[in-house]
Amino acid sequence: MSKNVSAIKKNQVSLRNKRKNKSYKSAIKTLIKKYINSLDELMDLNNTYVCTLKLSAVYKKIDQAVRKGVLHKNQGSRKKSMLAKAMKISISRIKTI
Repeated sequence: MSKNVSAIKKNQVSLRNKRKNKSYKSAIKTLIKKYINSLDELMDLNNTYVCTLKLSAVYKKIDQAVRKGVLHKNQGSRKKSMLAKAMKISISRIKTI
């Protein structure tokens, strides 16, 4: 490890940012998993309102991560698109039954 003061500080800052970024990414992954797992269960009850509330919570967390610079805006858009597509597929599955 370097003894240069600026290098030491840079290392500390990068470790701090790594912890923050990891917590954001972990929270997003957890919310996405919970949303996908509950999607089938909620759609069986034909409760689209609860699904849209959960979807908006995930969208909010993704948008926060994009604003903070944790995720690139295109990656955030891809994640949101994937979630909307999953909901659309679940709704269409119910309508065909």
